[in-house]
Amino acid sequence: MSLAIRRARPDDADFLFELITDEETRPFLSGRAPETRDAVVAEIERSERDPEELGRFVFELDGERVGAVGFHRINERNRIAEAERFVVHPRFRGRGIGDEAARLFQRHLLLELGFHRIEVQVYGFNERAIAHAERTGYVREGVKRRAYLRHGEWQDAVLFSLLREDLDG
Repeated sequence: MSLAIRRARPDDADFLFELITDEETRPFLSGRAPETRDAVVAEIERSERDPEELGRFVFELDGERVGAVGFHRINERNRIAEAERFVVHPRFRGRGIGDEAARLFQRHLLLELGFHRIEVQVYGFNERAIAHAERTGYVREGVKRRAYLRHGEWQDAVLFSLLREDLDG
């Protein structure tokens, strides 16, 4: 089994759109997630045009697309990125691929792109994503109480981070 990460290309748009509109996935994504295929294409183009500001990535297992993740830079001076939209295709869930993919992504951001810190916000009701963040080394920093209006109710956001020095810890 060979898992790899690469920057999304225009020919990934249909796969990415399918992932983020999947009825099992959509309820757990930020309200900022694109709602049209054209918006997905625009994000891919922006990721290619400004790779240090925004990234859209695809995970492949033995050459087959299995998931996606993204980031946007939230602080240039302090080299902080916020990871977002981590999704494993339903056919590949429950096999540990997500954990390995998350670690690949972390190393890519911290070691190859030179970020100092990765931040993640997870809805408080998303128990699977919280467990995943903890399993893959993110450190829980706290809770933003009733921070986001989602599904007609105010939702907590659980805050996590990972620092470059955490990779070897």
